Amino acid sequence: MLTESDLVTIWLTVKIAFTTTVLLMVFGTPLAWWLARTSSWLRGPINAIVAMPLILPPSVLGFYLLVAMGPNGPIGELTQWLGIGTLAFTFWGLVIASMLYSLPFVVQPIQNAIEAIGDKPLEVAATLGASKLDTFVSVVMPQAKRGFITASILGFAHTVGEFGVVLMVGGNIPGETKVVSVQIYDHVESLNYLQAHWLSGIMLIFSFVVLAIVYSTNRSSLSQSKPLAKSKTIANSKTLGF
Repeated sequence: MLTESDLVTIWLTVKIAFTTTVLLMVFGTPLAWWLARTSSWLRGPINAIVAMPLILPPSVLGFYLLVAMGPNGPIGELTQWLGIGTLAFTFWGLVIASMLYSLPFVVQPIQNAIEAIGDKPLEVAATLGASKLDTFVSVVMPQAKRGFITASILGFAHTVGEFGVVLMVGGNIPGETKVVSVQIYDHVESLNYLQAHWLSGIMLIFSFVVLAIVYSTNRSSLSQSKPLAKSKTIANSKTLGF
């Protein structure tokens, strides 16, 4: 059975993952839009920076974030100057670290969905006098819905499964920074395999459910797009006189 400590870590993990996902959707969407639409030479380097957490060891990212958030780091000096202390080993320090580590899992699905829309729908909206905001809300978001859903699910799930970055930046403070992955590690380290099995089993089920939702969403979106594409082909054929 799950102990009270396990339940606390589960709640904290969900809280961090939810906060991280909301903030990533808010700040990652404009970045994804820019990457999908820009022709600037900066697109390549920024794409590389966004994707870096995919191949960078979590301990490396966590180490540099820990140094940056420390009392002598640039972020630490700024937060101390603002009177809020340092962010290392705090809830919000974990949120910032989680945002950076889960960034590609949110930005890339949205970016790919926007790129798949193409220029024509946006040009049509512009000719009808729609503003950029109206075009994004009325045209981009509905057509890129699958990308937004996938991004939110993957961002949340990836944050839940973090270990290296969390341990480096947050440490192991119960009720403050101790999340499920760290709790499992503690159970194994203390040879408490039964509790480790309980939490690991929950993570296995969670991972399966998340992937099932993502694949089901993608499949349903694909099946809905086929009749639409077919009707467009028929309409174009009639227009051309075939």
